[in-house]
Amino acid sequence: MAADVEAALDTVGLGGLRDRQAGALAYGHQRALEVAMAMALGPELLILDEPSQGLAPSDIEALCRLVRGLAGVATVLLIEHNMAVVLDLASRVTVMDAGRIIAEGTPREIEAHPDVQRAYLGR
Repeated sequence: MAADVEAALDTVGLGGLRDRQAGALAYGHQRALEVAMAMALGPELLILDEPSQGLAPSDIEALCRLVRGLAGVATVLLIEHNMAVVLDLASRVTVMDAGRIIAEGTPREIEAHPDVQRAYLGR
């Protein structure tokens, strides 16, 4: 199990901070630690609910690199309101508004969809 934890910390880029207490980490690193804790369990599916919420732009970029790095390790289900993050990371997107599906498709299809533009992209 210790080897799994070490590998998970290295996967999310926190290997050099392994001796720090979680509460002493910067907020972006704490988010990465949450992913590491889940990855240490060897999931086939990782569900990330609003992972970019509260993060600074530089931390969002780091989060996106981290999620891209999980490709091939686990399937990632991303629940996210930050459309830039969704369009950057997702290969398939399902968009909901007021509890109903309004669009499904590739990021390019979603970005061009008129209902999505009205609901989320402000066009």
